[in-house]
Amino acid sequence: MIGGSALATAAAATVAVSLASASQYGTSGAETSGAVFVQGNELNGNTIHVFARDGQGKLKPAGTYATGGRGGDQADAPTDSLASQGSLVYDDASGMLLSVNAGSGTLTSFRVEGTTLKHRRIIDTRGEFPSSIAVRGKVAYVMNAGGEGSVQGFRITTKGLAPMRGSFRSLGLANEDVPRFDTSPGEVEITPDGRSLVVTTKGNNTVEVFPLKENGLPAVAEPVVNKSAGNVPFAISFDRSGGRMLVAEAEKSTVTVYQVQHNGRLKVLQQPLANGQEVLCWLERAGDYFYGGNTGNSTVAGYRMDQHGRLALTNEVGLATPPSSKSQGMIDIAVTKDAKFVYVQNATSGTVDGFRVEKNGSLTKVTTTGGLPAFAESGMEGIAAM
Repeated sequence: MIGGSALATAAAATVAVSLASASQYGTSGAETSGAVFVQGNELNGNTIHVFARDGQGKLKPAGTYATGGRGGDQADAPTDSLASQGSLVYDDASGMLLSVNAGSGTLTSFRVEGTTLKHRRIIDTRGEFPSSIAVRGKVAYVMNAGGEGSVQGFRITTKGLAPMRGSFRSLGLANEDVPRFDTSPGEVEITPDGRSLVVTTKGNNTVEVFPLKENGLPAVAEPVVNKSAGNVPFAISFDRSGGRMLVAEAEKSTVTVYQVQHNGRLKVLQQPLANGQEVLCWLERAGDYFYGGNTGNSTVAGYRMDQHGRLALTNEVGLATPPSSKSQGMIDIAVTKDAKFVYVQNATSGTVDGFRVEKNGSLTKVTTTGGLPAFAESGMEGIAAM
């Protein structure tokens, strides 16, 4: 855990930059500007909690919807039951919300209309313990973390998801059907050019790549296995250009920048950058800034990428916002499409914090909403914003 003096220094630095730029967005509107979706991951019946978002980023409850499946809880999970990024995904192009049901081995899709979820569809993922979803264009892939691990592709249609014949691939892991927290894969992503499917495996310390054909099917039977530059690779993100892939590594709270080559090999563009915090697992982009969730001490790290693609911390203490004793068990992060607001799940507290992104990359808290399933033996995981 981070020491008290370090917390005080971090808080002072981040408060100062936040107050200095707190008027960047002078929006006074309380009108509904979008929505934030939170996956409850309840073991006896998974739900999606919907919140209306106003022009200042504040949230108001707008309904709860059953997914038709069950949530899941990995073995030895300390705060995050699914141990993954991307378990709940909103696809702006199709207007579809996708949610894993880890305890049922299924994937649920909803049609989003404002803050209302309609046309629920449930489909089998062909594996155990689905925990992450990737979407690019008309193609979606789900990552199954249980058993040997696998990925399965789907076409996005007007009627929901349709399985892609020939897309299933094994990850060759050795997990139980309910995987262990430390050996389950962390995330599946599709590169912005649509040419590669990427999976992080925490226990094996690898970043594995399936080159994709133009039709979205894997071009190889087995993934191209790349040794991770930092230990325990977890979350994946991409820069604004799409040409640089960032991977968050939990062991030493580092981020490595890669180029994904067309043959599936990774080229390290920048060696692991440490943020000085504990257990970095989640990483999301907001414009030229990136925000990482350090679940070990419940802090949000801030990064910026310059025009030359060089990644750096946004300030000397590496924190984008002051830590809070009321926001504990930080896990998933979501960013609005306009990159003005960032939302963070606090699993232990059972809350979601909302922040405004300032010009210098600092975050100013604008809202906290509670009443969500707090982590005990299991808890909520998965958040998406529009």
